[in-house]
Amino acid sequence: MLVPGRIFASDSMIEDILRDESLKQVKNAAYLPGIVKASIAMPDIHYGYGLPIGGVVATDVDNGVVTPGGVGFDINCGVRLIVFDIIADEIKNYERLVNKLFSDIPCGVGEGGKFKLSKNEIKEIMTTGSNWAFKKGFASFDDLASTESGGCLKGANPEMVSSRAFERGYDQVGTLGSGNHFLEIGVVEEIYDEDKSYTWGITKGKLTLMVHSGSRGLGHQVCSDYLKLFEKAIKKYKIEVKDIQLACAPVKSGEGESYISALKCAANYAWANRQVLQNLAIKSISEFLGVGVERLKPRLVYDVAHNIVKFEKYRIDGKEKTLLVHRKGATRALYKNHYELPDKYKNTGQPVIIPGDMGRYSYVLCGGKNAEVLSFNSACHGAGRVLSRNAAIKASQNRNIAKELLQSGVYAIGRGKKSLMEEMPEAYKDVLEVVEVVDRLNIANKVARLRPVCVIKG
Repeated sequence: MLVPGRIFASDSMIEDILRDESLKQVKNAAYLPGIVKASIAMPDIHYGYGLPIGGVVATDVDNGVVTPGGVGFDINCGVRLIVFDIIADEIKNYERLVNKLFSDIPCGVGEGGKFKLSKNEIKEIMTTGSNWAFKKGFASFDDLASTESGGCLKGANPEMVSSRAFERGYDQVGTLGSGNHFLEIGVVEEIYDEDKSYTWGITKGKLTLMVHSGSRGLGHQVCSDYLKLFEKAIKKYKIEVKDIQLACAPVKSGEGESYISALKCAANYAWANRQVLQNLAIKSISEFLGVGVERLKPRLVYDVAHNIVKFEKYRIDGKEKTLLVHRKGATRALYKNHYELPDKYKNTGQPVIIPGDMGRYSYVLCGGKNAEVLSFNSACHGAGRVLSRNAAIKASQNRNIAKELLQSGVYAIGRGKKSLMEEMPEAYKDVLEVVEVVDRLNIANKVARLRPVCVIKG
């Protein structure tokens, strides 16, 4: 190992982590050329492809590598939180609301939406991200300012993206997808930081909307294409990896630069996708309530990426260096006055959105003062699985998960027969335990807790 492996977890969590194959993946990543400080894992760590989900790896731009396995297939899978200026109790029939949302929001494996895009339109989305959504009337200036990187990574080159990826992306803007992706209506249940919650418009009892989706088939294809290329690159550059799933190429190589450019295309596509989903969901809610959108006063608190690689500046051994930070199921957490924060968050720090499982709660945090030193400005991204999807299906046989959730006050609908079974609450860690770890370490600090009321799954 070139650097140590570092896992942030509580005593109660570490026993399960030590039994999981994800620990080996933390070790494998510590052999990557140019890795800096440590191979890091968040408390929501679990087994993934290449790097564990919950993994964070930073490499030196000059002598390090980039690896698609450190980002994953669902490039810029991420989540955004919207707060409405209405009390959740104003909605009297959540069952009808969840059914309307399920009808209005395209979701499920391979599901396409109502927008059929030309190749030129997809290229525009790849290069402009959320700005395309703004141009089309799906976003406001405030939405862009409340999105990580303004909803667009510069330097995206569609020429680095395969024709197959274009084909898979032509009708998936404004679609939710499947797996753990979701759209959730909730209520602000608890406030921990009055000042930040007030500044961000988060008030106890208010209605919330959370959207979790990514770059869909387009991003998956980008990852698949470059994994094949990088398996050849490790031979070309004589790089040894402990796991072929961490196939890589030097950051400053033709292969490395092409992948980063293609990844930016997929990341921008994902931001446009979530922005359109937000617009569709808000429209659906306003129609359900029979009021105009202006009456709801929806406000995007923030949108964060989970699976991404970004060039970021850090002080290493007393010198400022540019590093390539891989986040695989991890959320960026910037402390106040960070140079990349938009003006509206300079005095508070970045909102960090941490969804839980669909039966308990989710959290809003703020970037903490220790994140830069401990975790390359990264926090957990969710609860983290304790059961694989197959294990969850097996454990939920002969059970009606939707009925069980309803008994706890949550209306849930899944597109596939096994969607709710795969995502049942017991398949995940208790997100409170995960959040407590990063809060105590001052990586990210609790601001508010949300309770789910309606959930739709692909």
